[in-house]
Amino acid sequence: MDRWGSELPELEGERLCLRMLKRADAPGVLSVFGDPEVIRYWSSPELKDLDEARELIDRIHGLFEKRELFQWGIHSTELDRIVGTCTLQHVDTTHKRAEVGIALGSKSWGHGFGSEALGLLFDFAFNALDLHRLEADVDPNNARSVAMFEKLGFQREGYLRERWHLLGEIQDSVWFGLLKREWRP
Repeated sequence: MDRWGSELPELEGERLCLRMLKRADAPGVLSVFGDPEVIRYWSSPELKDLDEARELIDRIHGLFEKRELFQWGIHSTELDRIVGTCTLQHVDTTHKRAEVGIALGSKSWGHGFGSEALGLLFDFAFNALDLHRLEADVDPNNARSVAMFEKLGFQREGYLRERWHLLGEIQDSVWFGLLKREWRP
């Protein structure tokens, strides 16, 4: 992963490009992480303004430099803007596994962007990085996300009670896993 240099590799799809976020993407990042419908199932509070969006982009870059988080912006080529992000984190090259995540602005739900973005990410993780296993931590109340991961072939592997404390609530978590041999692009 150190071979990536100063930026994440761009991953091109039919309608999307996964790419490194830029500070100029702050309006798109704010539209995702400032959206209460998205943050309802996320692990941090919503962003309030463009300054906070730029700070988030700077944190993402800092974590990439440390090789602790690999977070791509999901750029819609049709709309010419950022509609979400997807991540690889807790990458373990010894055991060939990583955790995946996605956040998609609610205005982009129902268009297949999540499945397309994750398909690009999974192909990269399993082929370019030669990972064996991907994991996802999903709020069980997030029916859209649960359905999407199941559609992509993930298996439910565990239920963690009262794992997250967010927005005055205690939330459970469902763990999903996908093995390389199960992935069908």
